[in-house]
Amino acid sequence: MEMGLAGTKVSKPLLGLVVGGMLGLLDGLSGFFEPSLAPVMSSVITFSLLKGLLFGIATGYVSQRVHSMLLGILSGIAIAAVLSLLVILHAGMALFWDILLPGMLLGAIVGFATQRFGRPVQFGASAK
Repeated sequence: MEMGLAGTKVSKPLLGLVVGGMLGLLDGLSGFFEPSLAPVMSSVITFSLLKGLLFGIATGYVSQRVHSMLLGILSGIAIAAVLSLLVILHAGMALFWDILLPGMLLGAIVGFATQRFGRPVQFGASAK
């Protein structure tokens, strides 16, 4: 029996949602280090949090299907990159690398966490 973070049993999608949300929030809050973002900080934090929640749960569901650490990490990176590109289209190309690289790093972390610490969701009579 695999144990999740802090000894609890957490499904991969739920773990992805929690870790992605926390990292997305931290990513958004890091915008305070860039003074030029001050007028739009509420949007930066909101979009970063939503992006983290979305790629976290999506990565968790992909981690349900694949049973490879490498594929889990690569799927996290790919999902986060696609969502980061959507944010870039909204924010403008001037912030391309400032949005894409941290997003992909967070995707790799969530992909690793869901593969390493999450447990597969069990359906049917065998679920406990």
